[in-house]
Amino acid sequence: MAERLQKFLAKAGVSSRRAGEKLIREGRVKVNGRIITQMGFTVDPAVDLVEVDNRPVKPVKQKEYIILHKPVGFVTTMNDPFGRPTVRDLLQGIKRRIFPVGRLDLNSSGLLVMTNDGELANRLMHPSFGVEKEYLVRVDGLPGPEALEKLAKGVLLDDGLTMPAKVRLIKAGRPTSVLSLVLKEGRNRQVRRMLEAVNHPVLSLKRIRFGPLTLKGLKSGQWRRLTAAEVKALKKEVGLK
Repeated sequence: MAERLQKFLAKAGVSSRRAGEKLIREGRVKVNGRIITQMGFTVDPAVDLVEVDNRPVKPVKQKEYIILHKPVGFVTTMNDPFGRPTVRDLLQGIKRRIFPVGRLDLNSSGLLVMTNDGELANRLMHPSFGVEKEYLVRVDGLPGPEALEKLAKGVLLDDGLTMPAKVRLIKAGRPTSVLSLVLKEGRNRQVRRMLEAVNHPVLSLKRIRFGPLTLKGLKSGQWRRLTAAEVKALKKEVGLK
């Protein structure tokens, strides 16, 4: 049965659907030997040969679901052209191709979900499903009521107004304070940009929760496979059986 190319890449565990679209735009995907760059292109997995970076793509036979406690200093990608440490370097023993669900930037740490389940990844990242991500953030200065209200109601960034967030002042002080910030979307560097917009730049940032998942029992740099109950809870969050 024919399906959109980016959906096939996601189901095959190559990437999330959004990242698959990027691979297509970059000319890294071939179908039957021809480079495809259009988003609406469809393939029939039973008859078409799909390649990414000249490597054949085969359907996923077994799904992987992993939680990783990412340290600062690792990029959230499986390959880095600049030779920086990647999250792949932390995943010793994982043979199957997997990819990160969303990103934590180089200087951020915390909870990262990794999988080869493209449909789940796509839903977890899409803001329409409203999956909560909680961050513990140390900022410069002491945010006052006005700054906290702006964060809660939405901050106007260069790519539009952010969705309402849950904000709590965990530790008030000078020269630094600690906030809990819960978001339902995941724009590029969103937490850092929101805090910069209210004049309290981020000094450290750690994601401590992703939907029902927390970092309990995982030290920095450690990972484990999700339990069946955890996978079920994640799927329930986004309406998947």
